[in-house]
Amino acid sequence: MSDTPPRGPRVILEEEDAPKPGSDRPAPRLDFGWEQAVVPVASPAPKPRGWSGFGRLAAGAAVLGLGLAALDAVNFVAAQFERGAGLGWATLVVVAAGFGLIASAGWAEFRGLAALRSVDRARAAFARGDLDAARAEALRWAAGVAEAAPLQPAIRDARSVEELAALLRAGPLRTLEAQAGALGRSAALQAFAVTAISPSPGLDALVFAWRGVRLVRQVAALHGIRPGAAATLALLRRTLFDAATVAATDIAVDTAARAVLSNPLLQHVAGETAAGAVAARRMLRLARVAAEACRVVPPG
Repeated sequence: MSDTPPRGPRVILEEEDAPKPGSDRPAPRLDFGWEQAVVPVASPAPKPRGWSGFGRLAAGAAVLGLGLAALDAVNFVAAQFERGAGLGWATLVVVAAGFGLIASAGWAEFRGLAALRSVDRARAAFARGDLDAARAEALRWAAGVAEAAPLQPAIRDARSVEELAALLRAGPLRTLEAQAGALGRSAALQAFAVTAISPSPGLDALVFAWRGVRLVRQVAALHGIRPGAAATLALLRRTLFDAATVAATDIAVDTAARAVLSNPLLQHVAGETAAGAVAARRMLRLARVAAEACRVVPPG
C-alpha cells in the first residue's frame, strides 16, 4: 500500500486540446488525479490579558467613590444656587478646585507610571536588539532629560543597537550616574549623623526610611521620571531586593564592631558609630541601585 498522502481532484481541460469539427482527435483528457491539499494551521491568537481581580476591585471602588462624590457635589452646588447666586458660584469654585486637584494628582500618577513603563520598554528593546524601538524610546527619554537632549541628532543617526547603547552610556548616563552618586553621598552623610546621635533604634529606622524614599525619588527625577506614590512604590519594589542583599554583611559588621571593645562606654560609642556607618553604606547602595533601575539602557 502506497504511503503517498491523498491528493485532491485535478481536472485538466485545456482549450487547445478541444477537438475541432470533423477531426479524429480524441476528446480532451480528464485527469482525476489527486493533489495533496495543504491546509495551513493558524496559530491560536493570544488571549488578551484581562484585569486582575485586585485591579477590577480598585477601579470599581475608584469609580464608585469619585462618581458618587461628583453626583453629590453637583446636587449640592444646584441646591446652593437655589439659595442664592453668590453662594452657588462660591460653592462651584470650591468644588471645581477640589476635583481639579484630584484630577491633577491622578494625572501625575499616570505620568510617573507611564515614564517607568517607557524605561522598561527601552530596556527590553535594547535587550532584544530592536534598533527602531530602542531609538524611539531613547529619543522620547532624551527629550525629557537635560543631559541627554543635545544627543538627539546622534541618537537618530545611530546605525546599530550597540552604537546607540555606547552613545548613551558614555554620555548622559555617565553624567547621571555621577549626579546620583553625589545625591547618595549627601544622603549617606545625613543618615550617618542621625543614626550616630539618635537615642532610639526605632527613630533610626524611621529616619532612614524617609530619607531612602526621598533619595529614590531624587534619583528618578534625574532620569526624567517624576514619580508619584504608585511609581515610587514600584521603584522601591525594584530596588529593595537588591539593596537588601548587603543586609547580612551590615549586621555582621555592626555586631563585630560592638564586640571589639569590652568597655561599656567605648562599646556604646563604637557601636553607634558602626551603626551610622552601616546606614551610610546602605544609603550609598540604595542610590546606585535606584540609578540602575531608572536606566533606559541595561548595565553593560
